[in-house]
Amino acid sequence: MDIKVCGLKHQDNIEAVSALGPGYAGFIFYEPSPRFAGQLPVEAVGDLPAYITKTAVFVDESAETINGLLDKYPFDAIQLHGNEPPDFCRIFKDKVIVIKAFGVDENFDFSLLNAYVNAVDFFLFDTKTTAHGGSGNTFDWNILNYYQLNVPFFLSGGLSLENLDEIKQISHPQFYGVDLNSRFETAPGMKDINKLAKAFDIIKQTTDK
Repeated sequence: MDIKVCGLKHQDNIEAVSALGPGYAGFIFYEPSPRFAGQLPVEAVGDLPAYITKTAVFVDESAETINGLLDKYPFDAIQLHGNEPPDFCRIFKDKVIVIKAFGVDENFDFSLLNAYVNAVDFFLFDTKTTAHGGSGNTFDWNILNYYQLNVPFFLSGGLSLENLDEIKQISHPQFYGVDLNSRFETAPGMKDINKLAKAFDIIKQTTDK
């Protein structure tokens, strides 16, 4: 079970999070987000350990802007969290790891994902919200039983210390990792290191069983 910590923006906090050893670290380049990392120093990304997959998060951004940031920062992956079509995802497939996020509710149509199978490396299933994530709310994880493709996925949306041990109930073969964000903060973009450390322990104990 891999762990992605998303919504990082403060250099000291980034360093503290990296010391916990997440597999992925996410930086949001969506200006309306309170976790917008637009002023992030290049070294805040470049100095991270090589084993951390450095991930830039975008919402309906232009290919030109994304390529510009990939030229500026040493990102290993991008997460597309808007309405990006498969052809847009495919532009970046040979450059970086591509994670395509989808907001999920009880009416989500998993057949929409078929067209993305060869265009992305991972899916990320988040709670559907007009704010493109960061709501702190969960969705009904039983819905994941309708997902039948072979593309691995991250689970996001409202994960917290109170519900993390429940991920053991998800036995889907493509369940790859969890995405931790708003429920592990003291303020938007400022991660609570003590809470994250406890979360890492819970996830390890849960997935080692």
